[in-house]
Amino acid sequence: MCFRRRNNYMRVVAATAAVLCFALTLGVARAQDKTYTMKISIATINDQIHAFAKNFGAAIEKDSGGRIKAEIYPASQLGSIPRQTEGVQFGAIQCQVVPPDFLVGVDERFEVMATPGLVESMVQGQRLAADPEVLKLMLGLGADKGVHGAGLFMVNPSAVAAKTPVRHLAEFKGKKIRIFASAFQSVAWDRLGATPVAMSLGDVLPALQQGAIDGAVASTAVFTAFHYQDAAKYVTETGQPAIFAIVEISKKWYDGLPPDLQQVIDKAAARESVAVNPQATEITQNSRKVWTDTGGELISLPPDEQAAMLKLLASVGADVSKEKPLLNAAYKIVSEAAARAR
Repeated sequence: MCFRRRNNYMRVVAATAAVLCFALTLGVARAQDKTYTMKISIATINDQIHAFAKNFGAAIEKDSGGRIKAEIYPASQLGSIPRQTEGVQFGAIQCQVVPPDFLVGVDERFEVMATPGLVESMVQGQRLAADPEVLKLMLGLGADKGVHGAGLFMVNPSAVAAKTPVRHLAEFKGKKIRIFASAFQSVAWDRLGATPVAMSLGDVLPALQQGAIDGAVASTAVFTAFHYQDAAKYVTETGQPAIFAIVEISKKWYDGLPPDLQQVIDKAAARESVAVNPQATEITQNSRKVWTDTGGELISLPPDEQAAMLKLLASVGADVSKEKPLLNAAYKIVSEAAARAR
């Protein structure tokens, strides 16, 4: 009798194990069959950031075997830059690629990449964006505010599109200049005698057309793609600050992915952030040619005035961050890395 009961018990155990094994296998299969949509939101179009977004989206789809479908929304189709960031934080948008300065509302340390004088060439900026210490800092910011950093790359040296030509440093004085949302940029333009006006990209061209601002900081690729020539045909290539872009993934969405897809996203973002470098350089060069071919003018400050500008702005990073320990520590990490990248 005992032997028979033991046999029955073992059959029940075996049957239960088989059912559990089947359920687990089915669950894994269903997880692998599930398709996830990743909306990639950017404020620009036909520039370096757009090129990255397309490359990243294609890589994600390929590396995930089609389990992640990428949808790219350029030119602020999903709202202004702040609204895009909120969408990422709450999970409505899965990815935003944006200059980190615009994320100062999430963590003020995001603005350190906008330090004037930090970078003097595309090559140096590309090396800086790949520095392990810089990546550790920048990609770790905002983890407690709903964003997961995945990539960082150099976009373009900045320039100023203006309604009237700015051929000398003194001619910036008194002008209202659109800047990114960064105290580093604000203090820099204060020192140059201008009135800085923080503004999301979608509002810039109308503001120029209506005379609300006299000029705007951005890249030549942006000026060309959005056809600024009619409103502000004069571009002064100050080169300062360098413009970077950071790849932020919605942490809420990311945390809900299977681990293998999380790895796909992280690896693809890191790889494409480096792979885009030659393309970014080419887009920069081509945008300068397109600008002049379509009626715009490119202006360089006299060498002595360019040097004077860099000297005037050299202490901005240290001065802005000196009373803020966390910001100052971040500034030191980035500035030391920039020196190594020269």
